[in-house]
Amino acid sequence: MTGAEMSGTEMMNAEMMGAQAAGEIAVADLLQRYAEGDRDFANINLRGADLSAAILAGIDLQGAVLKGADLIGADLSNANLRGANLRGADLGGALLAEANLENADLRGSELMGTDLRGASLVGANLRASDYDAYTRFDADVPIAKLGLNLVGEGGDRSPA
Repeated sequence: MTGAEMSGTEMMNAEMMGAQAAGEIAVADLLQRYAEGDRDFANINLRGADLSAAILAGIDLQGAVLKGADLIGADLSNANLRGANLRGADLGGALLAEANLENADLRGSELMGTDLRGASLVGANLRASDYDAYTRFDADVPIAKLGLNLVGEGGDRSPA
């Protein structure tokens, strides 16, 4: 169907789909640009991406879609993840120390062994996320109010 044959609604939908695709980036491209010094990846779509063990300290992923992403063991220290969609992401063993997670959606994410010390969790939604005794939070984080699921015994809140 050509542009002349498309209705106004169809053209708007096609433009919206193009805009969504423009926000997508291949993991290899992200890692290459990061290695070259680029840190601004705000609002990109990395849904389901495998970024396990990636070193992305200080990256700006504000508003990014990382839903269902594999971030096991990733270094996201000092990262800006404000408003990011991390729903269902696996952050097991990830380093998120000093990260900005304000208003981020982490519902249903895996936080086993994740280091969240110094991270800003203001407005973050962590409901139904799993954590364990190896997950690190600041002592003043109200874990009981966050709706997290403790897996295993205890909940180590002390510095390593």
